[in-house]
Amino acid sequence: MPRRRGEPPQLHPSPHPRAIRNLRPWLRHYATSALHAAWEGVGRIGALGPDHPRARRFGAFGEGSMLAFPPGAVYNEAWIKVGSHTMIGPHVSISAGMLPGQEMIIDTVVSIGDRCLIGRGSHIVGHFCIDIGDDVHTGPYVYVTDQNHGYEDIDLPIGVQWPLDAAVSIGAGSWLGAGAVVLPGAQVGKHVVIGAGSVVTGNIPDYCVAVGAPARVVRRYVPGQGWTRVGPDATDLSDASDATDVTDMTHVPDLADLTDLTFRGRSPGRSAGQPFA
Repeated sequence: MPRRRGEPPQLHPSPHPRAIRNLRPWLRHYATSALHAAWEGVGRIGALGPDHPRARRFGAFGEGSMLAFPPGAVYNEAWIKVGSHTMIGPHVSISAGMLPGQEMIIDTVVSIGDRCLIGRGSHIVGHFCIDIGDDVHTGPYVYVTDQNHGYEDIDLPIGVQWPLDAAVSIGAGSWLGAGAVVLPGAQVGKHVVIGAGSVVTGNIPDYCVAVGAPARVVRRYVPGQGWTRVGPDATDLSDASDATDVTDMTHVPDLADLTDLTFRGRSPGRSAGQPFA
């Protein structure tokens, strides 16, 4: 029945268009199942492996590695190297330089090691040098870059000032929680946990847990003692980062609370170092 002038529109209880709402329940069930199956099939077919022609654009794309579908913005692959048995999740952007087709001045701008796991929606934005070691895992939506905007000249908009580059490295066996940000000049050691949502701006030594913005070391491994908390009364911090000034250790969460271990693309039961099929 047509709506009278001035009468508010009627809200339908179902968000589906009328044609879909009128489908019989069993038919809608099969249509939904077919749609999901088709989307999963598209993901499997669209995944890029080392034998795919596009993989040959990369500086290296190791055996058993995979770039999931759909990808994010991936360009200037000749300056990007991916190791063996590494899984890059869907919607992950990896770039070398500012624009597609840009010639880079060094041989490798972004290097991702063997057996790495890059979480969905993450961004690895390289301009100078980003080195990610073997067995590095990240949660979703992690951001890693080696370039930042300059802001010194107050008469120029920040977006047009000359950018600043500084090499970034992430040591083997480390874990970056969901939403972590790694900024230019950051040097993350081996077997390091970066808590979810943390911002890394400097040096994080080997065998540490760091959280916060900027990320500060709150735990470290001490031979003979195991994992110990770092606080104002801690001793022998000569090899810890200069960002270990944690004044209140009563509110430091447990390790299990620091990271988001959810990654939809990870194979159930896959242990660290186990290659992908």
